[in-house]
Amino acid sequence: MTIDISADDIDQAALLAELRHWVELETHTPDADAVNQLVDRVEAIARAAGLATERTPGTMGFGDILAVRTPRPAGSNQKSTLILAHLDTVHAAGTIESKLPWRQEGDRLYGPGIYDMKAGALMALEAMKLAVRHDSGPKLPVDLLFMPDEEMGSASSRALIETFGRNARYALVVEPARDGGKIVVARKGVAMYDIIVRGRASHAGSKPQDGRSAIRAAARLVLELEALNDPVCGVTVTVGTIRGGTGRNTVPAECRMQVDARLPDEQAALEILGKIEAVRPVDPDITIEITGGLSRPPFAQSESGRQLFDHTAEIAAELGITLEGVSTGGGSDGNFTAALGVATLDGLGADGAGAHTFDEFIYVSSVAPRTALLANLMLTLDGNV
Repeated sequence: MTIDISADDIDQAALLAELRHWVELETHTPDADAVNQLVDRVEAIARAAGLATERTPGTMGFGDILAVRTPRPAGSNQKSTLILAHLDTVHAAGTIESKLPWRQEGDRLYGPGIYDMKAGALMALEAMKLAVRHDSGPKLPVDLLFMPDEEMGSASSRALIETFGRNARYALVVEPARDGGKIVVARKGVAMYDIIVRGRASHAGSKPQDGRSAIRAAARLVLELEALNDPVCGVTVTVGTIRGGTGRNTVPAECRMQVDARLPDEQAALEILGKIEAVRPVDPDITIEITGGLSRPPFAQSESGRQLFDHTAEIAAELGITLEGVSTGGGSDGNFTAALGVATLDGLGADGAGAHTFDEFIYVSSVAPRTALLANLMLTLDGNV
């Protein structure tokens, strides 16, 4: 295989200058107006490059979803290469002014959301522009989706991701690379539960026997839930928050907890979620209310996913990149496409570290080669990989 686009074909200075605009437009997920300011900019760039755009108004209080699409014959039902990106970040407005200013220190470029995942999102758009301008053009239609709510579970985006996914042969996710450039070939499923334990209040001094402590019942429940952890099988169940009671001298009538579960495959998901949803109180005067469930299905590497990885690794080698695939416990929008049976590869964005922290950065040296990798994937994926 001979690559068509090299790292030298990337105007890195211009790309990084544009990236600065994206990072300085702080896009905390709950701030739909801020997210939409960046959607406006991305849409303008795509249209100026001659790419088609489709904008879906936001729902559930989130920003808009933007689809950028390569030209295709009218009425064509050819399967696409789907690229998944998101424009929201975990960082609140003002972060860039104080805790995480834009700055470069050697090969490290810092800024809120730069690693997770504004660099990858911009690299995907730049790669798409390069692929479309190339003489041969992409072998398959390319759809690039920019989501506004990935950091909060993609609740408003999931249906559209799955709609595009059903018409995709491949899905490339430009979440950041891991630990020196590794890409993600599998992710655990993610389940989230809110649990309310209700008992009966009473005076802790004069009538303790009349009370039924929701906190005591919740404490038993915490131990029961966390006993489901199985490090060998890759199952993790975590009670992340717990709060209850109204005062020191009152037997607590209510206690609330939030539970996170990570599941390596569909079988583990069925088993563990069944056990979580089946918990019952020991005391008949205590009630337990459970809401929630699986928010992202497990993303296991399929045979077609392995073939996609091998193809990508071959291109990467010609660009001087040695690819290594890893599995991770964190979820992404790639979980949705993988669950549909689409060959999915994740972690194709910039290399760096510090996601969700005030030390978030990318390695500048990773930007051009990995942008070229994305462009060459668009040019070579043809349905037979």
